[in-house]
Amino acid sequence: MTGVLTGFAVIAAVIGTGYVLGRLGLLGPGGRDVLTKLAFHVATPALMFETLARADLSLLVSAPLAVTALATVAVMAVYAVVGVLRRWGTGFTTVGSLCAGYVNAGNLGIPVAAYVLGDATLVAPVLLFQQLVVTPVAMTVLDLSGPGGEAGALRRLTGPLRNPVVIGSLSGVLVAVTGCPLPEPVWEPFELVGNMSVPAVLLAFGISLHGSALPGRGSDRGPVLMAVALKVAGQPLAAWALGSAVFGLSGRALFTVVVTAALPSAQNLFTYASRYAVGTRLAREAILLSTFLSIPALVLIAATLG
Repeated sequence: MTGVLTGFAVIAAVIGTGYVLGRLGLLGPGGRDVLTKLAFHVATPALMFETLARADLSLLVSAPLAVTALATVAVMAVYAVVGVLRRWGTGFTTVGSLCAGYVNAGNLGIPVAAYVLGDATLVAPVLLFQQLVVTPVAMTVLDLSGPGGEAGALRRLTGPLRNPVVIGSLSGVLVAVTGCPLPEPVWEPFELVGNMSVPAVLLAFGISLHGSALPGRGSDRGPVLMAVALKVAGQPLAAWALGSAVFGLSGRALFTVVVTAALPSAQNLFTYASRYAVGTRLAREAILLSTFLSIPALVLIAATLG
């Protein structure tokens, strides 16, 4: 379980640094907003482009990924249905659905895959699925559900095409599909800027924790706890059921999809919530709680299926 503990320790250290920055006010009152905007408009699009442009898209065709995709859709759909019935609002429900099913496949998934599963590349299909499918769809819903003002229907419908994260992702896919060779001097700026994405997100998340109430309380308590329950327990159980009963997976393959599904909510969801000014507290608390609770969940899965 070294990979699990190492991954969590690194994340905790950077988030803790952000908390100290917020407590001391070293970045000023707008520090969190600047980091969030930097991640959303610049660093994350660069990271998406570089990752997808160099990706092997054939990894998207596999039984384990089908299990992961179906488990993700299942828990997000459950949250969405409840959100509609409880009238939480489209944007808020979208953020909550992401917290319920969008796993931290990057800065936690890679070390977990390397040390627990024995192969860091096993998390690549999940990264591709989330960046190629889940993120663009979620961004589209958030764009269309936001206030339209005087922009008009056409501008709102084409809004997702102006979203920097979607643009970065689609541009990367275009390069991967066409096989267009890019010289190293072109890659290096994207790599350099993209490397800022995760630290910026974690630091902004840490700053947001200063002065915040304990998670799982207040008016968002129900939506937060539901998202965390679906993330930590619902998604791994769905992956196990689908993998074993529907796709006939067993042994290492089944262990891999269940471990992947048990990863906590991704920190970049807080960036999306902050960017669209909806469900920010929901995202922050769901990420924090799912990160803590995923540790015993992963240990239990390793003891049971490993």
